[in-house]
Amino acid sequence: MKQNNGLSAWQLTMLALGTVVGGSFFLGSSIAIRAAGPAILPAFILGGILVYIILTALSEMTVADPKPGSFRTYSEQLFGPWLGFMVGWVYWTGLILAMSSEATAASIFLQTWIPEVPLFVLAILIIVAVTLLNLLGAKLLSSLEGGLAAIKLGALIGFIGLAVALIVGLIPQKAPVGLGVLTREPLFPGGIAGVAGSMLIVLFSYAGFETIGLAASEARTPHKTIPRAIKFTVISLVGLYCAVIATLLPLTPTGTLTEEVSPMVAALTAGGLNWAAGSINVILVSAILSTMLAATFGLGRMVRSLADAGHAPFFLKDRGDIPLRGIIFSGAAMLASVGLGYILPEQMYIFLVSAGGFSLLFAYVIILATHYRYRKMNGCPPQGNCQLAGFPYSSLLAITGLIVVILTMPFIPGQGSGLYVGLILTAFYLILYYVFKVLPAKMLGKITVYAKPLPANISNKKAISKEKKRND
Repeated sequence: MKQNNGLSAWQLTMLALGTVVGGSFFLGSSIAIRAAGPAILPAFILGGILVYIILTALSEMTVADPKPGSFRTYSEQLFGPWLGFMVGWVYWTGLILAMSSEATAASIFLQTWIPEVPLFVLAILIIVAVTLLNLLGAKLLSSLEGGLAAIKLGALIGFIGLAVALIVGLIPQKAPVGLGVLTREPLFPGGIAGVAGSMLIVLFSYAGFETIGLAASEARTPHKTIPRAIKFTVISLVGLYCAVIATLLPLTPTGTLTEEVSPMVAALTAGGLNWAAGSINVILVSAILSTMLAATFGLGRMVRSLADAGHAPFFLKDRGDIPLRGIIFSGAAMLASVGLGYILPEQMYIFLVSAGGFSLLFAYVIILATHYRYRKMNGCPPQGNCQLAGFPYSSLLAITGLIVVILTMPFIPGQGSGLYVGLILTAFYLILYYVFKVLPAKMLGKITVYAKPLPANISNKKAISKEKKRND
């Protein structure tokens, strides 16, 4: 795709916001808010700072070299093919699990309107629809994403407006809520452990922003559009998330929230606005579909990058602008992941969120480590795009923060299994790389040794011996 016909900064921002603002915030944030209480607000601010550092680090490398595969390709160039293989597949698996949790969340909401249809059937239909729509290509998908992203961003702004009206008393026949339940709630109901444990869901609510990097090769003038899109994305996300949380906290007790009801729906219901709560549920489904569409866009391109590098089966290679095989393969994997509902029916959602969250956090650690090495070796990228302030301390601080978040996952019930599965996945892909890449290379090396021509002195001795026999 020619760059002058590529994606603009606005289209990239809508694609990123389409991936990020989904069920993990609209629904999954209930888990984090319940665990951290009112302290969830600084947790979201801290998460936004980490996102800014990660995105800026990715932007520096992307602007310098907007290659397909983004951070997977950069990690392979700087650390070797083993890391490119591992981070590519761990990230892909994490996003598959994450999108399966999104499909599950959408199915939960849809089932309230059509209870006669089983949950897993609804999830399958959603995944099939999202996969087929992704086959339309980047331009058509970005237009569709722009519309869906606008709907859910409008919903967040609408919620903030209604919540503020309830707090200050602008709604007729309703007394102002003021600080409401905040006056009766402890700031840290779950202690520091509750805040630390909530950070997985907080960061998972931001997850998907790396789609900007994966779409870089299809962007218009990447050195201008990528940094601009990142700035728009971070400001929009942190501002909206913090505003929603700040206006939600006075309306509903955090200890009553569950992963089965959106915290926004719970807040509006507590405020007596049942009609608004019902409309939020409708928007929730469109928000989740938007997230899945944008994420599947990134999944297809990650599979193509892995196949082009020889890290995936040859049948997944794509030559056209649209990675058809990678998209279909990812859709099939999401369908298989939804089957986990049969194994963990009661805690499927939090399991998928935590397992997917670990994989994504692992990818973010690799992005920062790769950027750290890149800057140490090359300095600032060309055209003066040295964007990350406070390097190397900001990078090291962000890496430490992400590792702490991973280690504190078990502080929230249900997240421990996600951590263990994530560690098993990482070990599995390392073993897979050794078995399918290292061992065959060693075997070929041995064959090459045996196939080498004899040393010159041995060949000469045999030739002299044959010559003597002929003379005799």
